[in-house]
Amino acid sequence: GVTKQIGDPMHELAAKVDEYSHDLINGSASTLFEDLGFRYIGPVDGHNIDDLVDILKQVKSPKKTGPVLIHVVTEKGLGYPYAEKAADKYHGVAKFDFATGKQFKTKAPTPLLTSCFANALIAEAEVDKNIVGIHAAMGGGTGMNHFLRRFPTRCFDVGIAEQHAVTFAAESL
Repeated sequence: GVTKQIGDPMHELAAKVDEYSHDLINGSASTLFEDLGFRYIGPVDGHNIDDLVDILKQVKSPKKTGPVLIHVVTEKGLGYPYAEKAADKYHGVAKFDFATGKQFKTKAPTPLLTSCFANALIAEAEVDKNIVGIHAAMGGGTGMNHFLRRFPTRCFDVGIAEQHAVTFAAESL
């Protein structure tokens, strides 16, 4: 392959990345972390408190030494129906009524930074067709939802992957 043409160290690195990718896809992420010297535990259901407490007690045991990585998987809002239906609305939560899920929003005396940012970006994008919006699953929290409504083909949500957002932006230049 092409990696053989660029030398042994790069070929070895590419082979390791390929091996770890297969492990991750097949549900065996432990290999990567164990190769880095960590004791890997997981994935663990982060909503099962009894199991989490048991695992933390085991890890804390003086018989166990070295770094440990506990891979805990949770689902945002699990168990609270309003948050399960609209997780994005319960990210940075203001006061709300637990029974109804209704959030109490106070009227701000001055424009919020998010609104100012969104309006300024939209104004610039009206003039410069090269401007795009990229956000990491936070359209409402960043004001990018307004940009998306105005420029649906120029706004990208990369999911909960901030690092990818940066790479995606650099790649788009």
